[in-house]
Amino acid sequence: MKFQDAIAVRARGVRKRFGTVDALNGLDLEVRRGEIYGLLGPNGSGKTTFIRCVAGLVRIDAGTITLLGVSPREAVAAGRIGYMTQAAALYADLSVDENLAFFARLQDVPDTATRIEETLRTVELLDRRRSIVSTLSGGLRTRLSLAAALLHRPELLLLDEPTVGIDPVLRREFWTHFRELASRGVTMLVSSHVMDEASRCDRLGLIRAGRVLAEGTAPELIARAGARDLESAFLALDSAPAAGAIG
Repeated sequence: MKFQDAIAVRARGVRKRFGTVDALNGLDLEVRRGEIYGLLGPNGSGKTTFIRCVAGLVRIDAGTITLLGVSPREAVAAGRIGYMTQAAALYADLSVDENLAFFARLQDVPDTATRIEETLRTVELLDRRRSIVSTLSGGLRTRLSLAAALLHRPELLLLDEPTVGIDPVLRREFWTHFRELASRGVTMLVSSHVMDEASRCDRLGLIRAGRVLAEGTAPELIARAGARDLESAFLALDSAPAAGAIG
């Protein structure tokens, strides 16, 4: 099944409340197919909640979300979504190979052995395939988490704080992988609170209190705010009385 919609993610008026807290408060955004779109905001701004809604793990209270022209549930069922969570969802007592074989069975991945080898090569873990996960460094576990999300070749990849807790050198390596995936047509929705990482995205949505304050490329947002850098632009747009979307 091929999706023809030029918009990979479309959210309109999305609301989600947990008790008395409005995690998402009328959020609107669109992610174009084949782009890397960054959700930039502080902890508690609604980034993870929105990604979990897109992944079909959280039911929204109001509004609509469509992925590749269909509902999140349909897109997930069709195997077109990959999701890399903040915490590595791996089995520590299994090897790298065994973890990926397990996820391959869950996703009904064909030609499993070949696909695992290709994916390990992509994330540069081929030489650690026999290693037990508990013996891996945090950075290598993060690579394995990315491999698990890529194994079934999703069209849309959800990355929730994908490089949190890893060093700048490994962060750059990860972004080399992300750019390679984007060049193949994979769409990515990335949440982050790291400014230099956010600047690598094709477009950004600055999010605060569950809504998008402003949207555009990093240079557009900096110019709009009359700021010297992205962090200053975020602070300026956050404090503006009526911050709207660009573009």
